[in-house]
Amino acid sequence: MVTSIKPLQRPLALGDQVYQTLRGHLRDGTIVAGQPLQEVQLAERLGVSRTPVREALTRLASEGLLASDGRSFVVPALTLQDVDDIYEVRFLLEPAAVGRVAQLTTDPSVRAAIDEALADAEAAYKARDADAFREANIRFRNAWKDLVPNRRMVKAIEQYADHMMRIRALTLGDAKIRGIVINGLRSIAAALAAGDGEAAAAAMRDHLGEAKRCFIAATGLDKES
Repeated sequence: MVTSIKPLQRPLALGDQVYQTLRGHLRDGTIVAGQPLQEVQLAERLGVSRTPVREALTRLASEGLLASDGRSFVVPALTLQDVDDIYEVRFLLEPAAVGRVAQLTTDPSVRAAIDEALADAEAAYKARDADAFREANIRFRNAWKDLVPNRRMVKAIEQYADHMMRIRALTLGDAKIRGIVINGLRSIAAALAAGDGEAAAAAMRDHLGEAKRCFIAATGLDKES
């Protein structure tokens, strides 16, 4: 009887709660580049003391999501060099990763989550629902990543997950960009269904190239001197 009792779920420490809240706002674009984040104001807004806010801000800064000028923290704007660096890593890792997944996905039951996410993305695209499309796009990405045999590779890919969420928040509100993205998802899904690793890798390279081009154009980074 006693052995069936499960341990209590401990609530997150306050600093962790503040961290997750702020990280979520950074990922969805609620907190935008250049916006100053001050301890006192955030503590008042969140209804907590300054200590957990300071802990959370320092942690986010250590992850490269915030920068500090000594008085406050700020969301750093992505430069063209930042985007080049991030996509260089993605081009090295993601085509190889999705190519390996193709060895497994001729079985419909294995790729069910991929197909479901694609169907939801198609529906959201037709409905012009940017939020639903963004969510389905994330699920599509997570679905194929979950099948990658090399989990160290996945961990390396996920290192830039928060930066990519910021990029999606800035671009997927545009219906034309959603059209480009859905075409990329279709190509990747078709290659996975066929079990064609080379085609899946090629589709991912094309998809990443289009995504990078769209982000640079949408943010005006192509006009940097």
